[in-house]
Amino acid sequence: MKKSRSRRKTIILGLVIGLLVVVVALIALSFYGKTMMKKIPALSFAEALDYTLKDNPEAIITVGFVKDGQASYTVYGNNSALLAPVPHTYEIGSLTKTITSAMVAKAVQEGNVRLDDTIDAYIALPSGNTYPTIGELVTHTSSYKPHYFEWPMVGNFFSRDNDFYGITTAMLARRLSSLSVSSKRGTYEYSNFGYAVLGLVLQELYDTEYATLVDAFVRDDLSLRHTYISTMSGDLDNAWDWKRGDAYLSAGGLVSNIEDMLAYAQLQLAGQGFIGASQESLKQIDAATQQFELLDIHPDAIAMAWMWDEQNGMFWHNGATSHYNSYLAFDPVRQMAVVILSNLSPNSRIPATVLGIKLMKELQLF
Repeated sequence: MKKSRSRRKTIILGLVIGLLVVVVALIALSFYGKTMMKKIPALSFAEALDYTLKDNPEAIITVGFVKDGQASYTVYGNNSALLAPVPHTYEIGSLTKTITSAMVAKAVQEGNVRLDDTIDAYIALPSGNTYPTIGELVTHTSSYKPHYFEWPMVGNFFSRDNDFYGITTAMLARRLSSLSVSSKRGTYEYSNFGYAVLGLVLQELYDTEYATLVDAFVRDDLSLRHTYISTMSGDLDNAWDWKRGDAYLSAGGLVSNIEDMLAYAQLQLAGQGFIGASQESLKQIDAATQQFELLDIHPDAIAMAWMWDEQNGMFWHNGATSHYNSYLAFDPVRQMAVVILSNLSPNSRIPATVLGIKLMKELQLF
């Protein structure tokens, strides 16, 4: 009996000590993270890139920019080694939203959609609910949450990185049928769900699944030959699983390479046709945080999907999946742009967004 009690005490003590070790480790990591965060603003672009790539053998970061009408790029690897200029395929995550918004802008230009229309003008939904407008979805001001729970998320939690895998447009439509926009309508809240709804609007409008629509759009309208819905067939590892009919493809399902993204940036600088970012269409938002301010990230306003940074005079958007992160920014006055494509998690050291801001500000000085 005494041995049993002694054993229980030993086990309990071990659990307590183990818990304390975890807590201390988390506190130490948090302290380390905050310490490093304070150092980031003082780093140059080259120093930030070197830190991100130091002793990081899996890393492949492609850095491109457009200046004086010319586009160029460099591929970096472990310890900032210069690699062969291969246009690797990267997941671009939420940069997909800027292409979805361009598809919406084209539909507006062709007279097929009005930004002031509510979504029930295009999707068969129950009466009695209050629905957002197309314009509110495009600017993340619909009051829809970032996402809503669906049962495939349970299996995805255990078996894959992509939470949105297997969430169908039928599930999305059922969820929409149960929602009314809230009193927060008009207030900015970033919403993957909202962009999934935009994909459904386009699908209903053209009677064609979003994946087929966007593949044709980037090929025929944007002349991008290496941007498409992910098939997990790229030359870099750890891509997300997707199904062609998944509802959230329009929020983050595209892959691309540096050549296409630089060409896409040049389209933004030219501002032709249905490219949606313009200062005339800006909607002011309140999305700044203390951490954003520290890292010089300024989401001051939004034009279609593009964020406007008033202080640095540029439009921008970023993207992230589990093992990739990306950033594209363009300065329409100085006619320059920056693209960063990374096969690292956005939580791995310094993300593409911060690297891109540093590079853009350095380019703006010359």
